[in-house]
Amino acid sequence: MKILILGAGGMLGHDMVTSFRQNEIISAYTPEWDITKKDILEKKIIQQSPDLIINCAAYTDVEGAEDNKDLAFKVNAEGTLNLAKICQKNKIVLLHLSTEYVFAGIKKEGYNEEDPTHALNIYGSSKEEGEKYLMANCEKFYLVRSSWLYGKASQKGKPRGKNFIEKIIELAQLKTQVKVVNDQFGKPTFTKDLAQAVKALIEEKPAYGIYHLINEGTASWYDFAGEIFKIKNIKTDLLPISSTDYNSKVIRPKFAVLNNNKRPLLRHWQEALKEYLT
Repeated sequence: MKILILGAGGMLGHDMVTSFRQNEIISAYTPEWDITKKDILEKKIIQQSPDLIINCAAYTDVEGAEDNKDLAFKVNAEGTLNLAKICQKNKIVLLHLSTEYVFAGIKKEGYNEEDPTHALNIYGSSKEEGEKYLMANCEKFYLVRSSWLYGKASQKGKPRGKNFIEKIIELAQLKTQVKVVNDQFGKPTFTKDLAQAVKALIEEKPAYGIYHLINEGTASWYDFAGEIFKIKNIKTDLLPISSTDYNSKVIRPKFAVLNNNKRPLLRHWQEALKEYLT
């Protein structure tokens, strides 16, 4: 199988390339492969003639999206529409990565694959619209949602290119106290585990549709930070705060918890985090 991986230079894309290294892969990097430029993109795709496209390309700066709405929608919505139409026309399977931010975060029991979406912020809305474009314009698709991603490669598109773990460790080295939100819940997911789960999905070829692939176990950001401190033996004081005390322009879902009802469950987030840190 010939696989084109878009966004190969990003944190998730890096692990996708590693996971699929035994296949014939084309690593497509931004800006050479710009999903917002449909005609150029289609020519490049036809030239490579892949059997499968994995789309890891996205505008991922949640805070920045509030000030750059047009860009967020251009990449996450229009870019996904371009890919959906290209893949439909050329009979290519499309696997598209999305996010828990497409949900409102009011279901404490978590969100199932077919639950209706309702984003709360610009980033989530742009990804939500991209999902709708995908489902309306492409028959052979896998829509994979995941959450709270962290990985070894730099997180391109985010300020400083650091994931939550690296930022928390850095703050602990600079300050005597670190304050972390304790009323937002999700499932922290190691990009290595997500990439391997995507590989298994592709190899087993289940029915096209929506899948949730996340490390198991629910945590608040405060719980997540506390486990980081525990594993790294960090003695800096860790203080819980509410979302209202956190200085952010973004409304975030409180219970951004995805339920995996269709695929083998991934390992617990604490086990994955321990491997990442040690």
